[in-house]
Amino acid sequence: MVSGRGSNLRALHEKAPEQGYVIIGVVSNNPTAPAVDYARDQGLAVRIVDHRQFATRDAFEVALAAELDDLAPDVIALAGFLRVLGTDFVGRYRGRLLNIHPSLLPAFPGLDTHRRALASGARFHGATVHLVTDAVDGGPIIAQTGLTVNPGESPAALAARVLTLEHALYPYVLGGFARGETSDR
Repeated sequence: MVSGRGSNLRALHEKAPEQGYVIIGVVSNNPTAPAVDYARDQGLAVRIVDHRQFATRDAFEVALAAELDDLAPDVIALAGFLRVLGTDFVGRYRGRLLNIHPSLLPAFPGLDTHRRALASGARFHGATVHLVTDAVDGGPIIAQTGLTVNPGESPAALAARVLTLEHALYPYVLGGFARGETSDR
C-alpha cells in the first residue's frame, strides 16, 4: 500500500526475487502518486482507492478492504501509505499488516521524525519494521537498523541516510515474514 514517491516500493520490488516473495498488487489512496506510475511501469496490478472520494474514513476503509480482499495477499506491506488506519480495518488484517517507520521506535512515532531526532540530541537514529496495530507506530517491533547521527547533520541529510537503511531492511524483513520466519505473527 502506497501514497507517495515509491522508493520503498521500488526496493521491495527489486529485491523480491532474492528475498523469495512476490508483489501481487499495489493499492494506493493517491491516484497521482509517483509510486503508482512506478507500479504500472513494472506491470504490477494497481488499485486506486482515493480517500478524498469518501465521506468517512469507515467508507474509505470498506472500499480499501474490498480491493485488498480481491487481491488476496498473504501479507500487506505499507510502504509510505500516508493514512492512519482505523481499528476495524487493522483488526481485519491483524498479524498481516507490516509498516516501515523512519525512526528507532518507540522513539519518534508519527511524522517529522528526523527533525525531532535532531532536536532531541539523539545520537542514534534509524528505521523500524513493525506490525500495524491501532496505536500509530505502536505495534510489535519485528526488526530495526540504525546509524550514528552526525554532528550538525540536517534533517534532509539524516532522512536520506535513513532511507538507505529502509531500502535494505524492509525487503529483508518482508522475505522472512512471508516465509513465516518471525515469531511476531
